[in-house]
Amino acid sequence: MFSVKPLKPTFKSYLPPVQTDVKKNIQPPIKKLEAKLLPGEIVVNEVNFVRKCIGADSSQDDLWGKLICTNFKVSFISHDTLPKQRFQISHLLLGEHDIPLTCLVQVVTVNDTKGKKKVLGSNQKLKFNPTELILYCKDFRIVRFCFDEAGPESAKKVCLAIAHYCHPADPQLLFGFEYLGRQYNGSSGEQINGTVPGGGLQTPLFDRPSEWDREIKRTGAAEWRVCSINEGYAISPSLPEYFVVPVSLADQDLKQYSYFFTDKRIPLWCWNHPNGSALVRMASISDPLQQRRVDQRICTAITKSHPQRSEVLRSDLDKNLPNIQEIQSAFVKIRQICVIDPFEESEEKWLSSIENSQWLEYVRSFLKRSAEIVYLLDGKNASVILQEEEDRDLNCVVSSLVQLMLDPHYRSLIGFQSLVQKEWVMAGHRFLDRCNHLKKNDKEESPLFMLFLDCVWQMMNQYPAAFEFTETYLTVLSDSMWIPVFSTFLFNCPRQHAEHLTDFAKSKSIRLGEEKVLHFPPVWDWSQQFSIKDQTLFNNPMYVGKGATCVQNGAVKTFRRTKHKTYSSTLRGMPSALRNGLKDDNDTLTRRSSLVAQLKPDFAQLREVVESPSERFFRDWFSRPADQQGLLIPLLMPSHLALWRLYFLRWVPEACITKGGPVTAYHKLSQLVDEIEMLQSQLRQYKGPTPASTPLSSPRGPPSDQTRMYFKATSPHEPPTTPDCLSSSFPFSPVGNLCRRSVHGTPISKFLNGARIWLSTETLANDTL
Repeated sequence: MFSVKPLKPTFKSYLPPVQTDVKKNIQPPIKKLEAKLLPGEIVVNEVNFVRKCIGADSSQDDLWGKLICTNFKVSFISHDTLPKQRFQISHLLLGEHDIPLTCLVQVVTVNDTKGKKKVLGSNQKLKFNPTELILYCKDFRIVRFCFDEAGPESAKKVCLAIAHYCHPADPQLLFGFEYLGRQYNGSSGEQINGTVPGGGLQTPLFDRPSEWDREIKRTGAAEWRVCSINEGYAISPSLPEYFVVPVSLADQDLKQYSYFFTDKRIPLWCWNHPNGSALVRMASISDPLQQRRVDQRICTAITKSHPQRSEVLRSDLDKNLPNIQEIQSAFVKIRQICVIDPFEESEEKWLSSIENSQWLEYVRSFLKRSAEIVYLLDGKNASVILQEEEDRDLNCVVSSLVQLMLDPHYRSLIGFQSLVQKEWVMAGHRFLDRCNHLKKNDKEESPLFMLFLDCVWQMMNQYPAAFEFTETYLTVLSDSMWIPVFSTFLFNCPRQHAEHLTDFAKSKSIRLGEEKVLHFPPVWDWSQQFSIKDQTLFNNPMYVGKGATCVQNGAVKTFRRTKHKTYSSTLRGMPSALRNGLKDDNDTLTRRSSLVAQLKPDFAQLREVVESPSERFFRDWFSRPADQQGLLIPLLMPSHLALWRLYFLRWVPEACITKGGPVTAYHKLSQLVDEIEMLQSQLRQYKGPTPASTPLSSPRGPPSDQTRMYFKATSPHEPPTTPDCLSSSFPFSPVGNLCRRSVHGTPISKFLNGARIWLSTETLANDTL
């Protein structure tokens, strides 16, 4: 007698399995799917039996659950779970499948049977029942939901709700205001600048004179003072209430000169070099009849602030750098290349497509201009005025990069955050318009801050030991722009911030404290978003800072460097443009041992005969080893700049390299640093604490029971291998983010495969009904 193999079931159930208590034969109730809501968050609409597409080619791994729209986010909850990554950052405000409404670029509905699609806007009607919903996100995610089994009317309502609530008509309709109001009405603890007292060192917000005073003392700017003529925003609506001006300029003169500048933006002090030269930023002078007189008075005051009365040079950024529309266009192109276009059709021309987008060229342009300003301040000992028509966009990028190159303080975590607060938030960068949070005017949208972060990453990539923070920190910071519960990236200027908070407090009858101000928390308190464990992902194991320690003869000592008269570092080449006072913007920065000297023999002979002061400065600087706590200037040949993979490609499954990418080195270095710190602790316990052997404590050091590194040291018996779960997308996971469908063959074969694949994979940005 032969045995018959049981047939495999042909039906797959997407409902959670029912578990039975064997002893009592009782079926436990199925847990109801409910969204986790923050204070002030409400459910606007929801639909059941929704399928979230996980796999690109098959629905086998798709999740079934409920799609919910709240006044804060789009949330998908399911009884099923994705394979949990062992090492993956977890957000305290957002779930695994949550998308903030402010993060949405487009809401696209598709009906496969009718062959229709529509990009939904606010208060629009939908004439067909959607079978699919595709969400394009500002953080480069693309998420797709299918309504195979969902009620058609419910699916339509939730799509319309998402489209409506991601287009708020007023800043006070952003969720952060409701969240803030509930915190004040429900909290009994005193709040200071949005954080609970005793929470450790805080990032200075530069909203009070004392913090500007500390910055003046730190940089040794003795001939500069804090000015308060804009208290109550009496002079300029876009300037902060307090800023720094030359001592020789009286308040009455400043008030008089303010009328001649665009938006009455008086020149702002940014930073002072140890040699006395100052970095200043200012708007254009709107009155041409008064330009010469005002220019002369401002330059005279800046000259008097210099110990050697050095000259003042001006750099007009509007003439030398791309404008905001060009930057936005390049960003849209690179997003199309990295996320939307299929790799199968663009693989052969991918690198040339990245080059043609101009994004990396614009990154290079800003770094090059900043390096030229650094030469004027450090090498020529001259004060520099950065000029832009409104002083609110390009000046923010260049002034920040110059200070980052010159001052190692800004390469620490707290220092970097204070730099962003000082040169972006308080200087009046239009975050509300440039991020397009209200989706009102696409012409005003431009990723200036994202371009700045990319420039910072390029420097980190070339000088990895010079920065206290990691690229994970930069990526998380960029993501925080789309979470509207922090004030940092929500407003166009400090005055708009203050006015909206005052109006909101009155409308909600919120009782204010003694300061009579409603405090909207900034993004810098990372404990609101991440656990202490996940915050260790921000710590760079290679960082060589003032608090770094070493072991000599068994004693733990603080690492100290010898002082030089000027900052030192290494420039791998020099711009020939610098010979003639930065006039020629077409020259490139060349590197040592490059082919430029061979390809241009005339130039090589000229260098032997005549060497400009700028070339001598960079040659001397190049001849010394790079000082990670000194001047840093990036390499600027096109081959030196790279695509920031973690930001642009982290959600792309095809680009995810298992056990590859920078995480492999980060993993080993973190374990090594953790082991060294363990041995240092044991040495201190063995020898006993002494003044000479006790290292300086880190300003943001973890508690005694929490190590500084994310990855812990392994025991000698464990094999030194990289965990299989690590990938080049670490600490993010592309699983669950449908970036593109893997389609084989030519575009015509894709078309012949039917409307379902065609509509779901094509770019829908420019197609509307």
